[in-house]
Amino acid sequence: MSLGTLPPVATTGPVRIVGTGLLGASIGLSLATRGVDVVLHDSSRTALALARDVGAGRLPAHDDAPVRLVVVAAPPDVTAEVVIAELAAHPHAVVTDVASVKGAVLDELVAAGADLSRYVGSHPMAGRERSGPTAARADLFAGRPWVIAGSDHSSAEAVLAVRQLATDLGATPLAMEAREHDAAVAVVSHVPQVVASLVAARLTDAPAAALDLSGQGLRDVTRIASSDAPLWTSILAANAAAVRSVLMDLRADLDVVIDALGEADVPHGTAAVGALGALARTVTAGNLGVARIPGKHGGAPRHYEVVTVLVPDAPGELARLFSDVGDAEVNIEDLQLEHSPRQPVGLAMISVLTGRSAPLEKELVARGWRVANRG
Repeated sequence: MSLGTLPPVATTGPVRIVGTGLLGASIGLSLATRGVDVVLHDSSRTALALARDVGAGRLPAHDDAPVRLVVVAAPPDVTAEVVIAELAAHPHAVVTDVASVKGAVLDELVAAGADLSRYVGSHPMAGRERSGPTAARADLFAGRPWVIAGSDHSSAEAVLAVRQLATDLGATPLAMEAREHDAAVAVVSHVPQVVASLVAARLTDAPAAALDLSGQGLRDVTRIASSDAPLWTSILAANAAAVRSVLMDLRADLDVVIDALGEADVPHGTAAVGALGALARTVTAGNLGVARIPGKHGGAPRHYEVVTVLVPDAPGELARLFSDVGDAEVNIEDLQLEHSPRQPVGLAMISVLTGRSAPLEKELVARGWRVANRG
């Protein structure tokens, strides 16, 4: 989408953004490219200058009009402190924060006696492995859920302003209580981060020969393990109770698997009664969980057929494949790319609607492509 065709927004400026990391700079960039006056603030002069230079907003001026909306994009351990200061400094503005933990922030605000009528907690479920203003994207929130976690004291006008912000940025607002939100993100975000980090840590001392066997499964599991360590330390500490509860359940499940493996690892392949069943139940439970993950565009999960194509590792080859799939009048529902170590080709795993794989395979073979599942 070109900047000239961006849809208009209802959020009006000035909007003050405190914290110019990935989320803060992305919010500013998205609003600024739509003509909203965005004023940036960050305790780091370097981050502030970078955010300005990438187009996320401008620096404050002495004759600035009163801000209408303040977005606090600070780490969870200091979010409440910043929100309190912003509520006091801007007595007519709605203040929201985008921290990934909501309960602890709200508790601190209540304890401090802050004006909760103008505060609405929120959390966009979006991010990248990269951090900082240079990683900002104007489309970071497009199609993503944005939790609106207002309190019993939040005014209807304040809630509407934050919902409008989320909508203007292309996100889908979802109302949740603060504690409900924290329990949810522990399961779908925080624990996956811990597990990915633990699995990736096993690679530190792995032999080089083992790493040469790395496939897409390992890359999928460890993709988020490269996330920012200080930020995630703050997130996990702020949501410690909810994360610990899920990890304890996970530890119990892991103990079942460990015990079953011990019973299965006996001479002559004579596994103890129930050991193999426990392993099978673990994998099956994973199947059931994966099947519940929402499908494309957040809709109901769908089952696709996969066509695997060998793609030469050369400029233009992937674009040629996409063009040929389009000429076959087949929509790509999902796509995964895998590169085998030391091989001059990659595998493009194209997910298509049921019944479309056979005609697509036939068309691709006719156009000279090697389809892996055809031999």
